[in-house]
Amino acid sequence: MLLENLAAESFAERERLATLLATLDGEQWTAASLCAGWRVREVVAHLTMPYRASPPRFLAGLVRARFSFDRYADQDARRTTLRMTDAELLDLFRANIEHPWQPPGGGPAGALSHDVSHGLDITEPLGLPGPPAHRIAHVLDHARPRHLKYFGVDLRGVRLDASDADVSVGEGTTQIRTMPAKDILLVVTGRVALTEAGAPS
Repeated sequence: MLLENLAAESFAERERLATLLATLDGEQWTAASLCAGWRVREVVAHLTMPYRASPPRFLAGLVRARFSFDRYADQDARRTTLRMTDAELLDLFRANIEHPWQPPGGGPAGALSHDVSHGLDITEPLGLPGPPAHRIAHVLDHARPRHLKYFGVDLRGVRLDASDADVSVGEGTTQIRTMPAKDILLVVTGRVALTEAGAPS
């Protein structure tokens, strides 16, 4: 897929998520997300981190977190939710729908993956609609073994085929599972165990 089309998909996903966030009440903003230890508020704060953190500020935060990105991201999300209201977080997110941010080394596909995956962290536990299957398929098209390793996912001997999009992850032949693209993404990002994926909700 052309890089500009990936960016357009990312912008569309941010617009979709901003629209959903605008419908949430206070209880939903404080509901647990799929990110361990984070509420919906912390996930939204994390989604805005690229728009708030200049390169010098990011580096300084990383140093304070002893060069652990996960530790830095957690500290940033928690500190941000202490100083910003739900409305302010949403306004900041909405104001940057077409921000050109891309994760280092990730390009447009990395930005789309970030938006889609963290969007699911919010919508799944709240029972809200997820992204369209074709958008998730673009993310899965760029899934690599190093991504699975990062999330601690082992797909040796397994292939996951999407039932609603033309995409597969894994090259195994021992076990072939068919499920919605959304469930595949939840598996490969460590949100849901393979043994639980594809089960009726």
